[in-house]
Amino acid sequence: MFESKPVTTKTFQKMKDNNEKITMLTAYDCSTAKYIDESGVDSILVGDSLGMTILGYDTTLNVTIEDMLTFTKAVSRGVTRALVIADMPFLSYHVSKEQTTINAGKLIQSGAKAVKLEGASDFILDEVSHLTSCGINVAGHIGFTPQYINQIGGYFIQGKSYENTQNLLKSAKKLEENGAFCIVLEMVPEESARYITENISVPTIGIGAGRYCSGQVLVIDDILGKFSGNIPKFVKQYANVKDIIKNAASTYNKEVKDNIFPCKENIFNLTEEEKEKIDGHFIQH
Repeated sequence: MFESKPVTTKTFQKMKDNNEKITMLTAYDCSTAKYIDESGVDSILVGDSLGMTILGYDTTLNVTIEDMLTFTKAVSRGVTRALVIADMPFLSYHVSKEQTTINAGKLIQSGAKAVKLEGASDFILDEVSHLTSCGINVAGHIGFTPQYINQIGGYFIQGKSYENTQNLLKSAKKLEENGAFCIVLEMVPEESARYITENISVPTIGIGAGRYCSGQVLVIDDILGKFSGNIPKFVKQYANVKDIIKNAASTYNKEVKDNIFPCKENIFNLTEEEKEKIDGHFIQH
């Protein structure tokens, strides 16, 4: 049984220290967020993955800060316990420290308790440090970073050598030193992710990074079998909502065309007195 009190960044650290796994799922709307929250999942990520799952783009690069604010507000309204983290979308934290602070602040004002930034360049590290000094919790994200897909050249596993793993570890340590409360490791070999997790103090959240991270995150549409695009190897599907939606819509379509729906149970009726007035009106004409 999970605790009903709100999950915080301190909860994350306590779970890492106690070797308890952290759970995280994405959500993009109020009702889904509510159900995830009630399920006991520790954290909800309002991911810029909504660009693909909700808005129909090919990548996350088209997502704007206005998009993220809309969906963060919706998700936050459905959550009372889980830690809500909002992705900062492409170019919302790359132009200036002032713009980064304003955008991150808007996400917090929309209900998020933390924001997530991709990468670990000197510029990003400075942003992380500044945001934490302003009282904004920051999650890091290294390994495969979707906002850099045009530079990476595709969906490639990162950290596939000892040298590359060491570079990822250095990035993770710098993010930790600059105030990140957790670090997402995406598409990293299990051995590399374990090495990084065991050599930093803050929790790691894996997505395609094996069994030894401090926690795991997946996209809700993937685990529900709702998203019809390419499904990565690291995803496990726990339901088949796509077929449920298609079957329900198909049945509805048929019943309307066959005049089965709406039926008696789905309609409202006048009183007999008012009905007689209408019936009389029709007779007169």
